[in-house]
Amino acid sequence: MIPLIEAPVTNWYCPACKATDQTKQAGHHVRYHTCPKVRFLSAPMVREGTAAKLVVHEREAYIGSELVQYDPEQHRPLVSLETVRDNGNDLIVYAPTATASVD
Repeated sequence: MIPLIEAPVTNWYCPACKATDQTKQAGHHVRYHTCPKVRFLSAPMVREGTAAKLVVHEREAYIGSELVQYDPEQHRPLVSLETVRDNGNDLIVYAPTATASVD
């Protein structure tokens, strides 16, 4: 008989809204959720026991005709969502959407 190796259970929490979740998956992975505390953006959760905070960065550069991500509540252009942990940080960058035209 061959023994089955079960995938480990990972407990997650959101440092902003304190929502929790669990995954049962092998390998590296990240859990995301729509967070009401960071302007309803898709925010990463962190592993239980990790000290962290989420920081939304507004875009300071001129927008012009670029198609950018906007804050759904304050209608301000956003550039990134940063996860600051006790052992490093991660960044989700909202790059402008490319456009093209055919003449």
